[in-house]
Amino acid sequence: MISIVDDDKSFREATKRLMKSMGYGVSLFVSAEDFLQSERVADSSCLIVDMHMPGLSGTELQQHLIAKGNRTPIIFVSALANEKTKAMALEAGAIGFLDKPLREQSLIDFVDAALKRPSDAPIKGS
Repeated sequence: MISIVDDDKSFREATKRLMKSMGYGVSLFVSAEDFLQSERVADSSCLIVDMHMPGLSGTELQQHLIAKGNRTPIIFVSALANEKTKAMALEAGAIGFLDKPLREQSLIDFVDAALKRPSDAPIKGS
């Protein structure tokens, strides 16, 4: 199951279509809070997360999951990220960081890498 957490409906829907075309199950969430309150926290194999959302940001979601011992791979996406933000997310263990608008093949490559990562692989910064 791939969970997409992004407040941009058109991005969520487009990414859902892409992931489904690759054969993946997909769940959509409009916010980090919605994701954290769902049953998908435990059964997501990969997260595609927007960096900037109302409420908890993508990095705050990442920090929350790490603190709870959740090692689900995260791919960040953002239209507004700077190099410092990207570096922090990657240092904390994100699989990748893509600027919006993104290339579909780049996202596919990151998802493939995330799903091949051993579940007990250490997360940087933990």
